[in-house]
Amino acid sequence: MARAFSRKGKGKNLRYAAKLDAVERAVVAGLMEQVHDLVAPEPMEAVQTGPKGESYHDDDFAAIVSGLGGLGMGVSISAEDQTPDDRPVPADARSFGDRDPALERLLPAGNRADDQASAEFRRLTEHGLRQRKAGHLESAIRSLRAPGSGVELDERAAIDMVIALTDVRLVLGERLGLREDADVDRLEEELADVGDDDPRGHAMSVYDFLTWLQETLATAMLPDAHPSA
Repeated sequence: MARAFSRKGKGKNLRYAAKLDAVERAVVAGLMEQVHDLVAPEPMEAVQTGPKGESYHDDDFAAIVSGLGGLGMGVSISAEDQTPDDRPVPADARSFGDRDPALERLLPAGNRADDQASAEFRRLTEHGLRQRKAGHLESAIRSLRAPGSGVELDERAAIDMVIALTDVRLVLGERLGLREDADVDRLEEELADVGDDDPRGHAMSVYDFLTWLQETLATAMLPDAHPSA
């Protein structure tokens, strides 16, 4: 059973630690891989670089993921795998054009009132933003794949993890149709009337888990969260 992030140590020895088993880490890392594929300018390398620059292969971790059904553990954020949703997309979810609305959540327009200005803003900023988001995701994936029975983050890795979890929740939320606060209640009401085999139920459980994980990390990072630590 997962245990929330908590703060350990001080100064240069400050760490944020959580207990996540192999399955839980595989679920989160698998979804981060999918978001990385959506947002990254270039594909990730097969060999990852560790936090101190050392390289290591993902053979053991990949075996876990493969044995459990692939990246995301049955939760796909690929646009092609989604059930068509004919409801109108609000302005804050799609800024212009016909791009994937999940991508629009990750890469919002700089000026929604002016398509030309928005396009120029994207031209000047989108590649760099994609690189930064991909970097946060890669750092978080490395942390989740590191050996051990949990996750331990230094301050920089903790910031990367919070941002990466935010982006995964944005994409998964869009795939679930969670565009407004009322959508959560709507989806929960719908799921109450369907069977346990509805994939949206599993996806919603994962979304709730990601929300909890992000909140515990963000809380542990607050300056006054543990004044005596």
